Amino acid sequence: MPAFSAPLIGITTHSPTAPDWAELGLLRDLIVRAVEAAGGLPLIIPLGIAGATLEALLARLDGVLLAGGGDMDPAHYGAEPHPLVAGIDPVRDAAELAVARFAVSAARPLFGICRGAQVLNVALGGTLYRDISEHPRALRHAYYPDLPFDLRPHPVQVQEDSRLAAALGQPLVDVNSLHHQAVRAVAPGLRAVAHAPDGLVEAVEVPGHPFALAVQWHPECLPAVPEMRRLFESFVRAAAQAAGA
Repeated sequence: MPAFSAPLIGITTHSPTAPDWAELGLLRDLIVRAVEAAGGLPLIIPLGIAGATLEALLARLDGVLLAGGGDMDPAHYGAEPHPLVAGIDPVRDAAELAVARFAVSAARPLFGICRGAQVLNVALGGTLYRDISEHPRALRHAYYPDLPFDLRPHPVQVQEDSRLAAALGQPLVDVNSLHHQAVRAVAPGLRAVAHAPDGLVEAVEVPGHPFALAVQWHPECLPAVPEMRRLFESFVRAAAQAAGA
C-alpha cells in the first residue's frame, strides 16, 4: 500500500452523446482503476457545470487527469475544419481547457492521456495535426477498432533527463496507439519529451512544474506493464505531496 494519504484525483469525462461513448466509458473505467491501484481517490469531473462550480471543485482536488476522447474543435488552435475531425464536444473542450490552464497556473499535478496531451498543448498555445496524414512521414497510429486496445505496435524514445523517463524508469518503451491526431507545434512553456519512430510527439511536460505530464498513448490499457503502472504511481505520489504541502 502507498505510504501516503490518498489524494483526491479529478478525472475528466465525455458526454453521453459522444459517438464512441461505450469505448470511452471503458477507457474511463480503466483510468479509475489505475488511479485507485496507485493509491488515489478517483472522482469524475462532471461536464456542463457552471464555471464558478468548476473552479471551486478544482480548488479542492489534489491532482487532475485529462482523459482520452474525441477531437478538439480545430478553431481552438486557429485551424480550419477537416473531414476526418470527429466527436467535437464544445462543452468538454471548454471544461478541459479550463482544467489544464488551472493545473498549470496553480502548480497542481496533472496527467494527460491521448486527447489529454492534445488539450494541454492547445491550452498553452500549441497546435495539432488535425489528422496525422498532415505529417509527411507519419506511420499508422490508429489501430482501434481493428485491433485490441493493448496492442503495442511501436516504441517511443524518451528524453533521458525528463520527468517522464524518471516515472517510466527507462528511456525506450513500447506503447499502444489509438489516435489519429497529434501535437504539431509544441506550445510555449511545454517540452516534447518522447517521440515515435516517425518523429511524431508522443509526450509533453511542463518544465519546472511539480508534475504536468501528458502522453499520447493509453497506459490505462496496459495495467500489467510495470512502467505503465509507474506512470500512475508517480502522478498520484505527486498529488499526495502537493496535498501535504
